Amino acid sequence: MSNMKTIIKPKPLTAEAFKAFGDVIEMSDNNINSTINDGHTELYRDLAEIDVLNQKGSTCVNLFKTRPLPQPISIEMMERHPLASQAFMPLGNQPYLVVVAPQGEFDIKNIKVFLAASNQGVNYHAGTWHHYCLALHEVSNFLVIDRKGEGYNCDVLTLDGSLVIEEVMP
Repeated sequence: MSNMKTIIKPKPLTAEAFKAFGDVIEMSDNNINSTINDGHTELYRDLAEIDVLNQKGSTCVNLFKTRPLPQPISIEMMERHPLASQAFMPLGNQPYLVVVAPQGEFDIKNIKVFLAASNQGVNYHAGTWHHYCLALHEVSNFLVIDRKGEGYNCDVLTLDGSLVIEEVMP
């Protein structure tokens, strides 16, 4: 185990910066949208590629209640879901952290950390390495679109905590 700590600073979550890992789910002028319900509703359509059908999987909708970890946060684990995508949408007004690494063989040097605004969700592509949801400042709720079904769909790695996320102030 290493005693050396490397500090990583979260970068703002943008669709362009995140595209190798998945989709950013948000309402923006860049998204295809239309007006429905007699003009009273703006529809932002097709914001993420939900992929759950591998090995007879099906879609499930979950709610997660996540408690923040003390900051600065040491990255001590990463996981991936090889059979499906996994989408998270915050249900409150708090930012949160998104920690990812590319699909394939895991390399700690490839970890990226993003600061997501409360109006941004993420959809991890199947096989993308990620940390579990990291709420900031207070308990936060998330709507999670996930896969249920046959087959093993969660690989977990334990890390030494030598990579530390710079503290994010409220």
